[in-house]
Amino acid sequence: MSSIGKAGRYRGSVKDFPDFDANQDAETLYNAMKGFGSDKDAILDLITSRSNKQRIEICHAYKALYGKDLIADLKYELTGKFERLIVGLMRPLEYFDAKEIKDALKGIGTDEKCLIEILASRTNKQIHALVEAYKDAYESNLEEDVIADTAGHFKKMLIVLLQGTREEDDVVSEELVEQDAKELFEAGEVKWGTDEAQFIYVLGNRSKQHLRLVFDEYLKIAGKPIEASIRGELSGDFEKLMLAVVKNMRSTAEYFADRLFKAMKGLGTRDNTLIRIMVSRSEIDMLDIREIFRTKYEKSLHHMIESDTSGDYKKALLKLCGGDDDAAGEFFPEAAQVAYQMWELSAVAKVEIKGTIHPAADFNADGDAKVLRKAMKGFGTDEDAIIEVVTQRSNTQRQEIIQAYKSHFGRDLMADLKSELSGALAKVILGLMMTPAQYDAKQLKKAMEGAGTDEAVLIEILATRNNQEIQAINEAYKEAYHKTLEDAISSDTSGHFKRILVSLALGAREESGEDLAKARADAQVVAETLKLSDVSGDDSTSLETRFLSILCSQSYPQLRRVFQEFVKMTNHDVAHAIRKRMSGDVKDAFLAIVMSVKNKQAFFAEKLYKSMKGAGTDDRTLIRIIVSRSEIDLLNIRREFWDLYDKSLSHMIEKDTSGDYCKALLAICGGEE
Repeated sequence: MSSIGKAGRYRGSVKDFPDFDANQDAETLYNAMKGFGSDKDAILDLITSRSNKQRIEICHAYKALYGKDLIADLKYELTGKFERLIVGLMRPLEYFDAKEIKDALKGIGTDEKCLIEILASRTNKQIHALVEAYKDAYESNLEEDVIADTAGHFKKMLIVLLQGTREEDDVVSEELVEQDAKELFEAGEVKWGTDEAQFIYVLGNRSKQHLRLVFDEYLKIAGKPIEASIRGELSGDFEKLMLAVVKNMRSTAEYFADRLFKAMKGLGTRDNTLIRIMVSRSEIDMLDIREIFRTKYEKSLHHMIESDTSGDYKKALLKLCGGDDDAAGEFFPEAAQVAYQMWELSAVAKVEIKGTIHPAADFNADGDAKVLRKAMKGFGTDEDAIIEVVTQRSNTQRQEIIQAYKSHFGRDLMADLKSELSGALAKVILGLMMTPAQYDAKQLKKAMEGAGTDEAVLIEILATRNNQEIQAINEAYKEAYHKTLEDAISSDTSGHFKRILVSLALGAREESGEDLAKARADAQVVAETLKLSDVSGDDSTSLETRFLSILCSQSYPQLRRVFQEFVKMTNHDVAHAIRKRMSGDVKDAFLAIVMSVKNKQAFFAEKLYKSMKGAGTDDRTLIRIIVSRSEIDLLNIRREFWDLYDKSLSHMIEKDTSGDYCKALLAICGGEE
């Protein structure tokens, strides 16, 4: 199936083969499979370079010439993932989708992710063809099979999507847009309980263009994206399905780019997902998917497939991918436009920032102090009681508990906790009992004391805190260690890295809005520093100083605009350019600033994931982020974690830690997504 997109251009990666001859191709495939063994290179080269329509003709020619079923012969000759991929390519798209859904429904358990992916992303025409193909191939009614195998609101939405009756009119009524946005808001955020039927009706039937405007209007009314409301109001497979529908209404290509990335990141590859997307989108929008993949994940789809797969399977996937977009961080024109728009979206997105710990209702500092004293008095310690109190109170309330403990018992609560607790649990509980500024100051002190410096900690804290937080850290550091933070950094670091940290430690980042003319001038400086533009009269030392000043002192809104103008000016991604042209701690510090400006919560989500993946756990990083972000944006970090890694933060903590330490982290984390 072909697809015409952007300005009438074909957006698939596989095209009709010129001078096509079905009989000749059938003969080539027959010769590749006859005798002992098979010529897999010949098979994959031919099949991946023919369009689906041409492959169907080859099947007919093969049958006419040899009286044999080509798909049956391919199944016999090939094995494993390679066989699944090649056989998938030989089926018409609607029959391929039908087979995927049949496999998802049969046996014990249902592959809900497969159902969601296919039914949330296909057009009306594709849905109708799928329903007919399913009936033809399996002599069964798809709707009845879905009803038999699913339940609840998830089932209802799948049935709505199976009707293939989504409106397709591009003419949108502003009045209806406002009405739908208001009704969705009232069905979820306002209503006690959620009116799922309203979500199903609107998201299951309205046109793409209409829903995009509804989403914009919803953001104005609710003050948060509709995705945030869906996560808060819905749950389970129904929630995942509705989020998939929203993402497809916004951008089907981005939806598949995300699915592909998640299929290959981390340990192991989700080959079924990878094969399904590469087969089904190769003649529809693979070029769009590649562009967004390269822009969003700062690596090409081609490169990730190459790193994550092997053998003939890899060769076939790369042929379907159709090219490598990883030209030293340079975007091809359409991807540069996408990157520009993504910086624009990050500038205008108004996501409510929330922590997971809030002030306890009916708080009683005296009562909590007594509970903690009882938990530590006598033989043994009641860790559960300590965790319950400390993790369910805000930091301000904990400071009151410290005072009440001193008043009642004449004892230092921190000293008693240190005496009674040990290991990772002690670090979590004691960290929570400090003020945020005291805690950050202590982490910075630890990073600089003894032999060697933990540069990653210095970067993480100084690159992500706002002016008010930095100034409080400076005061706490001086009070605790009788030395200024600037002096400590200066004596423990050197060169450009020292200059960056000292600049950040001033807490003097501008807090004004955007200045487009200045952003363009600053983008030119960034381009010249990163050797992506001809250098003006400034010498290299002056350029480096200006570059450092821009990244360390401009406001976040202004830096977003600078990075956006940088893309427009150079056709490059600023993070990729920094990675390529800088090194060591300087590179890491500038990258942390860029990522913090772009999406601070995603930056922390990535650090949390890295602290737990693989063998062993980086407990210091895990504790530091969970404790320090618990009242700021840990809820948002949890959501970014889910979006990036397709698993909940709490689930990963549960798998990677144990005992009271695990209980404390989960209590702070605040639950499953």
